[in-house]
Amino acid sequence: MSLPRTLRARLTAGLVVLLAVSCAAVGVAAVVELNGFLTGRLDQQLRAAGVRFPASLEHGAPLPSDHDGDEDGDTRRQAAGTFGARLAGGAVTNAAVVASGHDAGTVSVSLGARDARRLAALPTDGEGRTTELSTLGDYRLMATRGRDGDVLVTGLPMESVEAAVHRLELVCAVVFGAALAVAGVAGALWVRWSLRPLSRVAATATRVSELPLSSGEVALEPRVREGDPRSEVGRVAGAFDAMLGHVEDALTKRHASEERLRSFAADASHELRTPVASIRGHAELALLHPDPVPRKVVRALERIEAEAARMGEVVDDLLLLARLDAGRPLERRRVDLTRLVLDAVTDAQAAGPGHRWALELPEEPVTVPGDAHRLHQVLANLLANARLHTPEGSTVTISLKTDAPPGSAAGPGPGDGPADGTADGTADGTAGRTAVLEVHDDGPGVAEDLRSKVFERFTRADRRRTEGTGGGAGAGLGLSIVAAVAEAHGGSVGLVSVPGSTTFTVRLPADGA
Repeated sequence: MSLPRTLRARLTAGLVVLLAVSCAAVGVAAVVELNGFLTGRLDQQLRAAGVRFPASLEHGAPLPSDHDGDEDGDTRRQAAGTFGARLAGGAVTNAAVVASGHDAGTVSVSLGARDARRLAALPTDGEGRTTELSTLGDYRLMATRGRDGDVLVTGLPMESVEAAVHRLELVCAVVFGAALAVAGVAGALWVRWSLRPLSRVAATATRVSELPLSSGEVALEPRVREGDPRSEVGRVAGAFDAMLGHVEDALTKRHASEERLRSFAADASHELRTPVASIRGHAELALLHPDPVPRKVVRALERIEAEAARMGEVVDDLLLLARLDAGRPLERRRVDLTRLVLDAVTDAQAAGPGHRWALELPEEPVTVPGDAHRLHQVLANLLANARLHTPEGSTVTISLKTDAPPGSAAGPGPGDGPADGTADGTADGTAGRTAVLEVHDDGPGVAEDLRSKVFERFTRADRRRTEGTGGGAGAGLGLSIVAAVAEAHGGSVGLVSVPGSTTFTVRLPADGA
């Protein structure tokens, strides 16, 4: 049996267990005390009766029942059921019981060998002892030494004592059982009422734990407002309310800081686009000047143009990230992801002819709803990352497939009907499916200390991955754009990398009918 898990159940169970132990202790004490009291009264009766009855058996003569003047032989002076026995030399010579009824007499009792041994083993100290006789039941017996050296045993039945004790046991069981049931119900209600403030604290904490606190503006749950700060639950509720207040203030300040940072990044990126374009335009114009220009000046102008172009790309990336962070919706059109992969790989082959490029595409086109330009940017960034961070001669494999939703069939079999792989049976069978794009290379892999933050902004690979690749370190925004665009499309991106094998996986919701 499992233990109760909730505090309310444990308190109720503990209350019932304590009450049960108390009731059991009271019941046992009452039964033991009553048994001792009645047994003591029985011993008093045995002492009062003395050995008159067993003494009448001393010579084996029958006991008359009608001699009023014979004090030793009048059985009417003995209680019904009184037992008497005479033992000589350890053997029972005679045993009888006073019969009940108007004409009380004696009834001879035949004792077995076991009963005889028990009677012989009784100490002759005149103290009562409880002994079981096979033919009579439990008796309270008292043995005394006779005048002729024999042993006289007097006994009274324990039936009345046992009946009274059993009745008390039954009464205790019924009364205490009812008391436990009532106490259990009342205790459960009382504990539930007493723990209502704590239940409100738990409910509020559960709702707060389900809130998305990682980003964005967060509205926390109303406070518990427990009114009695002197109680333990009141102190817990007050501390919890204070904690929620501090958390809410911190989240509000964080959100305001993020908004200011996003606004600054967007405004700065927007404002930098014009001067960067102007610098690039002036550099191009200077390079087109017909007059002779020193070689060093031409080289400087070329570097200015290249750096201006690079700066323009960084500004565009920052502006894109700022817009995605602000939650601006992307264009939602049906995009043929297969064609985008083919175009991106063609561009990558032109940019990296020293690499081996492999394609693994399904027979049918894979379409997703989204922004074609941004999805192409995702592919271009992943392929550029593989090209720049792997040495020449490395193999880059781009695979595209569609995963069926959980519980759906993997595909149609021979002779089967339309296998849409979905529960709703849409026309093209792609509803609920996921497009999976994988870019794998056999390069040196991503350093272990970078794997957990590779999709963060301005994260650059160290020299161990870029050494000998011929590529330069970028601004560290390419993979962060991949992650941001995938999330904006309702998808995700992951990385699995070991030396000699690196795989970036992008999952996007496939297009429905």
